[in-house]
Amino acid sequence: MLLSLETLLKFWPFRATLRRWRTSPAALGSATSPPCSSSSCCPLGSPQFRVIGPLDPIVAVLGGEAVLPCSLFPAVSAEDMELRWYRSKFSEAVFVYQNRQEQKEEQMAPYAGRTSLVGDLLNQGYAAVRIQRVQASDNGLYTCFFRKGGLYKKAGLELKVAGVGSAPQVRITGPEEDGVRMVCMASGWFPKPQVQWRDLSGEKFLAFSEAHTQDAEGLFSVEAALVVQEMREKETLCQTREQDRQTKEEVLKDAAILQEELKRRKSAYLAAWRKAQLYADWRKEEFQEWPVTLDPASAHSNLVISHEKTSVTLKNSCVTSGDTCSVLGFEGITSGRCYWEVEIRDGDQGEWMLGVCREDVNRKGWYVESPEKGFWVVGRFERGYCACTAKQTVLSFMQAPHPRLRMGVFLDYQEGDVSFYNMADGSHIFSFPQASFSGTLFPYLMIISGDVSLTVFSKVGGSEGLPVALSNPPLEEPVSLPGAGFSSGSGAEGLPGAESPLLPCNPEAVSP
Repeated sequence: MLLSLETLLKFWPFRATLRRWRTSPAALGSATSPPCSSSSCCPLGSPQFRVIGPLDPIVAVLGGEAVLPCSLFPAVSAEDMELRWYRSKFSEAVFVYQNRQEQKEEQMAPYAGRTSLVGDLLNQGYAAVRIQRVQASDNGLYTCFFRKGGLYKKAGLELKVAGVGSAPQVRITGPEEDGVRMVCMASGWFPKPQVQWRDLSGEKFLAFSEAHTQDAEGLFSVEAALVVQEMREKETLCQTREQDRQTKEEVLKDAAILQEELKRRKSAYLAAWRKAQLYADWRKEEFQEWPVTLDPASAHSNLVISHEKTSVTLKNSCVTSGDTCSVLGFEGITSGRCYWEVEIRDGDQGEWMLGVCREDVNRKGWYVESPEKGFWVVGRFERGYCACTAKQTVLSFMQAPHPRLRMGVFLDYQEGDVSFYNMADGSHIFSFPQASFSGTLFPYLMIISGDVSLTVFSKVGGSEGLPVALSNPPLEEPVSLPGAGFSSGSGAEGLPGAESPLLPCNPEAVSP
């Protein structure tokens, strides 16, 4: 059927678009173990467990890396278990961990040299396999398998690989069947892309041919052809050239708008990152690990300092000291951004505190810590876990903090910020209001009562008593995921995004 000139002018030129497969931003996240409380978790060493994998598919970009996480519930240690990630068959091993080390004999050849175990939290029942240089063939279903003796459990998870190829290119091949043949081509896509032809009014053209090919790497190329009948080819070609010119102008305009939006988001992030309740791993990228050793000369006589000067306990004779028994770190802090970690063993069996204090504070006799007196500390008391504000602020945790709690102390001297994180799950615990620091600050540990052990973990280097110089490292350009964001519980305004991964407890004022 021949089209009139007016009809051609209405429907010409045409745009070819590629619809890429999408997934929700939630699929980019990794699975976490369910919260564990004393009433719901079995004790460590229990023979019963479940394996939990992520509910949503994990999305990875072609050529990037993917992390396949699984966890045990209850959160028992997996260090002495056999762990295996495999494809459709048990023998199709992607990664095998046994006898506390990687076993490569059963690993499939395509994964050799591309996999590694993320095992920092094996003792807490969390394990993940990292796949580097993601390929199209990695797309599909996986199974993670945990075995302890004669007991084994498994869970399934799905990895979706996305590869964005070349932009569609449209060309005219010449008159055909009383019309003009339009060909749209694109390559390097995964999964297989779909092609749609639309006219200027948005209506779809249903009658067109489409052919797909797949190369040795599994990437797809597509060629779609559409024949449009015409009466005056010359007028049509002129219309096409004009439309191409307008399209290029629109693309350049859209690119400029996106660039401005990127600059705006980057500026907002850099202006508010210090106040945002980020995960601990995010903050560690901007903070320097501070070498902490305990100073025996600053310790109360009722405290016992370990030979390595990294651990402190209360003397056996002091069930309740009736005094404020504290010790300071040897190295003082006068600038920069730094952090250190403290492990509290049997912390729910006694009373203790940790944080930072000024050099000139009064630590004699019985005293009460608060920022007004030069102390920025949190701890556990008869009431529970609290921050030592003017009136104590009750704290809560995403993950139960017993029998061991590993807490990170993050200090930004210039910004006057002291924040605490649960290093087991990376969640934010508490941030003190912004302060104005002067003089030297010291790490502060205190035990009031109970069989509690406080141990500092840090990279100690150099001679004893010689602090490592601190500097503010340059901020890296943040990577933003579509639809993902963070909120600031400390007043960082103007940042879009979901709520903080930890909902901070409502401050509850009690008498100190």
